[in-house]
Amino acid sequence: MCGSAGVVERPERTAQGYRRFRCRACGKQFNERNGGLLNRTQYPSDVIALVVLWRLRYKLSLRDLTEMFLVRGIVFSHEAVREWEAKLTPALAEDLRRRRRGHIGPSWYVDETYIKVHGEWRYLYRAVDRDGALVDVMLSERRDLAAAKAFFRSARTVTGVVPDRVASDGHDAYPAAIRSELGKAVRHRTNAYLNNRLEQDHRGIKDRYRPMRGFKGVTSAGRFCRAFDEVRGFLRVRVVHHQHVHADRRRLRHLRRTVTVLAILEAA
Repeated sequence: MCGSAGVVERPERTAQGYRRFRCRACGKQFNERNGGLLNRTQYPSDVIALVVLWRLRYKLSLRDLTEMFLVRGIVFSHEAVREWEAKLTPALAEDLRRRRRGHIGPSWYVDETYIKVHGEWRYLYRAVDRDGALVDVMLSERRDLAAAKAFFRSARTVTGVVPDRVASDGHDAYPAAIRSELGKAVRHRTNAYLNNRLEQDHRGIKDRYRPMRGFKGVTSAGRFCRAFDEVRGFLRVRVVHHQHVHADRRRLRHLRRTVTVLAILEAA
């Protein structure tokens, strides 16, 4: 788009129904998707957004999604799903990360779990607060002081919160990383039972990635794990642990937040 004040909308639309525009000054033509991540994509934005959401949310392979949409008369390859995921998930994750800035509690639970990438075990650092809300997630090739520092630095930046307490396992790198990145005033607790809630929370990514039979690269694995956890955390209907939410309210919350996620993906 040239940004000229002489841009007018044309009466015809693209094959996918998007509005078309023309600049009177330079004669350039464009549609409402020009300049976005989905520019030059032949499929409607709402279809692509739904594919990416289902890819993150449910235990579906790339080929499962192609078959599901084929029944509905929409034909694309599994490589197209992979490409859409790579394009849209970083933008979705960053948008959701901005939305929860300043809304995380002061008590953090930190742990790392194992993810297999190209046949080798890698370390997925994760943290939640007392109510189970996601603090941050980061995939690392190593489990050392540098990785722990990078994780706490990222968590502090994305949340805008410095916690009062951090609970973790007995990993030797955590005390020094907490003092370095969060400050000496933060209370660090280690106990075999304190992190039970986070150990249970690991099941989300574990259950999702097992049907995928691992990842092929560190970059794609980190991108998927971050987007998965961000979407999963955003679609939570309970604000605190064991909160009772009526079925009709759960449906309404889920629907509203799903619409928000789809809108973010379509606008990317």
